[in-house]
Amino acid sequence: MEEATAPLVVKPSNIKELAESPDLRFIPSNYVHNSCYSNSSATNDIDDSDSIPIVDFSLLTSHDSHQRSTAIHHLAKTCQDWGFFMVVNHGIPENLMKSVIDCTYEFFNLPEEEKHKFTGKHVLDPIRYGTSFNTCKEKVFFWRDFLKVFVHPHFHSPTKPQSYRDIMLEYSEKLREVARKLLGGICESLGLEESYLDKDLELESGLQIFIGNYYPPCPQPELTMGSASRQMD
Repeated sequence: MEEATAPLVVKPSNIKELAESPDLRFIPSNYVHNSCYSNSSATNDIDDSDSIPIVDFSLLTSHDSHQRSTAIHHLAKTCQDWGFFMVVNHGIPENLMKSVIDCTYEFFNLPEEEKHKFTGKHVLDPIRYGTSFNTCKEKVFFWRDFLKVFVHPHFHSPTKPQSYRDIMLEYSEKLREVARKLLGGICESLGLEESYLDKDLELESGLQIFIGNYYPPCPQPELTMGSASRQMD
């Protein structure tokens, strides 16, 4: 009988290269997360009624005072009960979001020598390509490669693919507008001025980071994790 996992320990340069290895049938032992075993049964017990709450952005920005008041009340209750939510009808074009995914995927498919130009040594490098989370300190690695880019207050972009800069600039600007409107709604729900957090946190000069994660196919997905609790997709 074959072992469930290979005893091999691999020091990763990137997960894409490992996943595309023609002989890969088992994940290396230093990619196996023990928490996956304990979480597998808990996942099956999830109550479907505990779905992620939804905030309709179009109602939050509606010119109809009743609709907007109801939306702000719902936003307040969602923040109080859950602390997170899904946003729909946010106005960011679907084709723009698809372009973001496509050009980020193109980056991960660049030749290794191109990607390694952005292999950062410091967490505050404005453009940083890497694998897992911190391979210098981790003993167990995550099944992902990542691209982290600082897009505000100073916009940065990889030089390739060529379309990346314009697409990401437009996307980050629109996303920032949505975030500020949401914060404004939260402020109003607390009885504060809509611009209170915007001014207090100095969002105009605040840090905005884009992180693109690449999760290639895995022969044993039940044994590993794409990212830790610090998930940011």
